[in-house]
Amino acid sequence: MENLEQIAEFKSSPELIEKLYQYSIRKEYQAGSIILNENASIRSIPIVTSGTLKVIRTEEDGREILLYYIKAGESCIMSFLGGMHNETSKVKAEVEEDAEILFLPMEKVALFIKEYPQWLDYIFRLYHKRFEELLEIVNAIAFKKVDERLLSLLYKKQELTENNILNITHEQLANELGTARTVVSRLLKRLEEIGKVKLGRNKIILM
Repeated sequence: MENLEQIAEFKSSPELIEKLYQYSIRKEYQAGSIILNENASIRSIPIVTSGTLKVIRTEEDGREILLYYIKAGESCIMSFLGGMHNETSKVKAEVEEDAEILFLPMEKVALFIKEYPQWLDYIFRLYHKRFEELLEIVNAIAFKKVDERLLSLLYKKQELTENNILNITHEQLANELGTARTVVSRLLKRLEEIGKVKLGRNKIILM
């Protein structure tokens, strides 16, 4: 659980924390739940207090690619930008691990920008972080081989879950990498042969 009091930018403003709790709607979701679909209207932004979300972009041919994760204490900057400009969502947000989320209505998002510099600092920090993560994605797609991207994704999931046992299918990994399942299966088998992973049924153990 990431209490709002623990977020660095909010510590100097108890009033902002009180307003966030007052005006936000708290909801709980299980892993696999979709909290935002592409082309959906954005009426609020999520602040994750526990669990993890993943933000995905889907192409016209149905292929998907993972853009970034949203951890406890963070929000979705894409929702913020879309909501502020009255645009529909360009991404899909899916629950990676069971999550508790506070949804702050867009009218309060805009009001808090004017009233609380701490809120703007929080948004700017997240914007900077997401921008760097998206640059990493572009760099990986342009310059890294798929096996490097796959291993990097597995280590990222290990870091998020704090567990070297990942309950995930080859199909899910392929979707997040924007490649074919057969490619992922072949690469995982190679990683197993060199002792990087151990494969089980819908399970991958990082060695």
